[in-house]
Amino acid sequence: MFKLPANKPQVPIDTPRNYFIYGETMSGKSYLANEFPNPIILNTDGNATANAVPSIQLTNVKDKTGKITTSIIEQLSEILLALQTQDHTYETVVVDVIDDVIDMMRIAVANQFDVKSLSEIPYGKGYDYFNQAITELVLDLKALPMNVIYISRQVSEYDDNGNATKEKPSLKDKYVNLINGNSDLMIQTKKVGTTYLRRVDRKRKTYKTEGVDDNNILTILKTIRGAVEVGKPSQQKETVKTEIEDDEEF
Repeated sequence: MFKLPANKPQVPIDTPRNYFIYGETMSGKSYLANEFPNPIILNTDGNATANAVPSIQLTNVKDKTGKITTSIIEQLSEILLALQTQDHTYETVVVDVIDDVIDMMRIAVANQFDVKSLSEIPYGKGYDYFNQAITELVLDLKALPMNVIYISRQVSEYDDNGNATKEKPSLKDKYVNLINGNSDLMIQTKKVGTTYLRRVDRKRKTYKTEGVDDNNILTILKTIRGAVEVGKPSQQKETVKTEIEDDEEF
């Protein structure tokens, strides 16, 4: 018989599990991701064996004619199924970098329909298939009982005088919105001299130290400016994402 919980106040458990990290090359993105407990890296840079932690190289496998025989979409599906169903000790899955994953997924869909561009596929079917594959990937990753980290490169926007006005992920905004909408924290990394900086760009809500039940995660969050505040979590739900103001280092 179903049993209702006791009608009494309780301290909410509120540990962020989904992260979107972006920054310039060599700014500490992968280093931050590797600090999370027991990570497995889904790597796109062709150098998976050089990682100090277990890694899987993501790629579209082609035959001698250039036809894709095993697509990255199929590969990711098998990996996610293994993480869901097999006994393992991994606690964190890192997609490094999500920019390349999306590009390879687009190539795989075009190859499947034997065209050069998705726009050549009639009735928008190519774009529908492509967008569905990306959405399914994000939702399946979020459903894992693991920490999920997306890593993206960084680009800058410039004014008419050539001055950089904004730093942002290199992904198109619609993909940033999809991934960030399914993430708890969006984090920017930056290297200034010999110092590596980390700060929260956006967050789903205000996270309090007493609500984070994983000490390993809490230790990492304390190294990221704006990620966590001292105190107990509020019982009141927050409905607006908080933006952290830039400081001198950023």
